[in-house]
Amino acid sequence: MTATVAITGVSGFIGRHIAANLLERGFDVRALTRHVCESSLNNLTWVYGALEQRDALDELVRGADSVIHCAGQVRGHKEESFINCNVNGSIRLMQAAKESERCKRFLYISSLAARHPELSWYAHSKYLAEQQLTALATDIKLGIFRPTAVYGPGDRELKPLFSWLLRGLLPRLGEADARLSFLHVSDLAAAASQWILSDQHPFGPFELCDGIAGGYSWRRLQEIGADIRHGSVRLIDIPLPLLKLFADISWLSNRVVGSEPMLTRNKIRELTHKDWSASNTCLSGQINWFPQISLEHALREGAF
Repeated sequence: MTATVAITGVSGFIGRHIAANLLERGFDVRALTRHVCESSLNNLTWVYGALEQRDALDELVRGADSVIHCAGQVRGHKEESFINCNVNGSIRLMQAAKESERCKRFLYISSLAARHPELSWYAHSKYLAEQQLTALATDIKLGIFRPTAVYGPGDRELKPLFSWLLRGLLPRLGEADARLSFLHVSDLAAAASQWILSDQHPFGPFELCDGIAGGYSWRRLQEIGADIRHGSVRLIDIPLPLLKLFADISWLSNRVVGSEPMLTRNKIRELTHKDWSASNTCLSGQINWFPQISLEHALREGAF
């Protein structure tokens, strides 16, 4: 019998790729969506609703063997927005999964930011969600992934940075000796499917990156860009006061049009943190997953 996976966040960047990977591996997929969607994909069933709607969550997990929770709030002008979605929404989904009496596995796509919950509202909400899910998962196998900065086809956050890099300009946020790490979305999608397929279903939380030991420095990014474009790359330091000004402009402009800002003063602390290096060692050893795409390879092949 074909296994069924319920997944949230399929309309988003990461969730879309995870759902596609599951379908390629022969799973039936039930996907939560707020909007009417059309799809020619076989074995994909849309369930209309949101994390705030318990009836929709009950419908989503009905008949599902596993849940992958990708949906989350990444934009916001106050902490309450992140708590309502990332924490309370995760709790409701876990409760629905447990009460379904069929679902045995629950994979939560958290964030490397949860390693430092003091840095931002987003990081704090992801950390709190991990804690709440852990407390609730008494009779269900829980896995927690903490991917670093994820990029790839369909990404709108990191693509501008990489595009500028290959044009010869690299804006630097934070300190010159900061450590960064990246993960191609196809590798994250493969890891999620592999966790579902694994006999072990280790708990975590597990960090995920592209496997480059120690991550990347700003200088290393500059070198990669220069090598690929066969020309120099100018590293431009963005002073903290200027970043804060950008954040204030973003906050005001988004509030005027009634949308939530991505860049806020709160978010700047996260973006300029000194060490976002990561390691896959723990996860790779337990589910036999290894990333296939380094950042340099993706930039050379245009896979970003």
